[in-house]
Amino acid sequence: MSATLDRLKELGLTLPPAAAPVANYVGFQRSGNLVVISGQLPFGANGQIDPAHKGKVGGAVSPEAAADAARHCALNVLAQLRAAAGNLDDAVVACVRLGGFINTAPGFSAVAGVMNGASDLMVQVLGERGRHARSTIGVAELPLDAVVEVEGMFEVR
Repeated sequence: MSATLDRLKELGLTLPPAAAPVANYVGFQRSGNLVVISGQLPFGANGQIDPAHKGKVGGAVSPEAAADAARHCALNVLAQLRAAAGNLDDAVVACVRLGGFINTAPGFSAVAGVMNGASDLMVQVLGERGRHARSTIGVAELPLDAVVEVEGMFEVR
């Protein structure tokens, strides 16, 4: 068993299979020692988005539920990374960057706290290798009415 998967288990989480793209793109692209992960939605273990993770934060979705959705997105980012790199231990050098898109109601500006759901999980799972640069923006709509979408860039061996 890998140390990274053990940390996920300690958190009560299981890495899902890498989600198939929902349009004309690939889930990840590797270029040299970089892996760029396409935006991941908060699909759960059943391959569906929990109704609590659909809609607009600051509207029908609470900031806490949105942060939980960001955590699910980060799990799906890690699933894509495992598909790209083969494992999450020796192959992963660092999480270079995460980008977060938050489906916001007008006037909601606390997007950084929502994105912490993804950032915190990355550090909990990868330790110091999980510390990253980040951009977070509020948007008017996301695919499948998801409340959050997260993309990533990683350095690998």
